[in-house]
Amino acid sequence: MAERTLTDRLFSDDGDRSVVDPFALFEDWFALARETEPNDPHAMALASVDPDGLPDVRMVLLNARDERGFCFFTNFESEKGRQLLARPAAAFVMHWKSQRRQVRVRGPVEEVSTAEADAYFATRHRNSQLGAHASDQSRPLERREVLADRVARLEASLEGSPVPRPPHWSGFRIVPVQIEFWKDGEFRLHDRVRFTRPAPGAPWEALRLFP
Repeated sequence: MAERTLTDRLFSDDGDRSVVDPFALFEDWFALARETEPNDPHAMALASVDPDGLPDVRMVLLNARDERGFCFFTNFESEKGRQLLARPAAAFVMHWKSQRRQVRVRGPVEEVSTAEADAYFATRHRNSQLGAHASDQSRPLERREVLADRVARLEASLEGSPVPRPPHWSGFRIVPVQIEFWKDGEFRLHDRVRFTRPAPGAPWEALRLFP
């Protein structure tokens, strides 16, 4: 018999969930999603709160991940940037419809290093790099032509030179203290397992939940 995957072990009643690393399980599920999702398997709904405590959510892309946490990059002067700088905690959910699975993550937020931001910015398409400079993200835009004109002027001024990373553009890392895996079940008898730890770096504990 073939060796059971992390997914099989996690959702098997006789599986030893204590030995399952939630980051490794995420990679297991993400690999499946990349094979079957037609668009953006790395899309996630990111939630933060505004100064009044009102939740705010939007779709962003998961750009990097490792055992430290899950990273995305953005304009720090955008609404989400300002919200996360003021209250450095967030949650996100990734839903893979083709797999009928979702992952929910919650935890504190930290800024990525300058080196990490520079490295990721260098991988972006040149037009996206220009847009990061030209867009006053989340602020009123009178006409779309204004943005297009800014991009064109910036491109002309650079004359083919590399586009530097704007000082206001960087990344956030969500350092999880809770990761929940949900798998669809027949008649809504879904499978849910939540991993929690009291603080970043502490050992994980797994708990199966009623759906």
